Amino acid sequence: MLESCQNAQERWGGVHLLIDRWLQERQELVAAFAALSESPRAPSANAQTLQKFCEVLVDYVSAGHFEVYEQLTSEAKAFGDQRGLDLAKRIYPRIEAITEVALSFNDRCDNGDCRDGVSLGEELNRLGQLLHERFELEDCLIEVLHNAHQQQATPAL
Repeated sequence: MLESCQNAQERWGGVHLLIDRWLQERQELVAAFAALSESPRAPSANAQTLQKFCEVLVDYVSAGHFEVYEQLTSEAKAFGDQRGLDLAKRIYPRIEAITEVALSFNDRCDNGDCRDGVSLGEELNRLGQLLHERFELEDCLIEVLHNAHQQQATPAL
C-alpha cells in the first residue's frame, strides 16, 4: 500500500497544490495504518495510535469529498471533459461506500467499540483492503482528469 501511495505522489505531485496536500495526507494515513496494524491485538496499549489513525482517516476522506473531488469535477466541467465526468459518476458511488465504512469504523472507535484486539485486527484488515481499493479509484480519477486537462491546457507546437 505504501509503495502505491509513493508512486501516486511521484506521478501527480505538483499537478495541483490541493492534490499534493491530499496525497501527503494519504501517506500519513498509510503510515498511521501501518503503525496500528503492527500490533492490533493490544488495543489498550495502542489507544493513542488508534486515535491518531482515526483522526487522519477522517481528515483524508473528508478532504477527498469536500475538496479534491469537487475541484476535479469543476475542472472537468470547465474543460468540457465528459469522459472525466462520466468516470466520476461511475467511481464516486464506490468511493462513497468505502467512506461510509471508514466513518463507521471511526464512530465505533469513538464509542469505545474498537477495544477487542481480535475484531480490531479483522476490521483493520478489511479497512486496509478497502482503502487500497479507494486509492486505486482515486488515482484513476486523477489520471483521467489530469491527462485530459493537461492536453487541453498545453498549446500545440
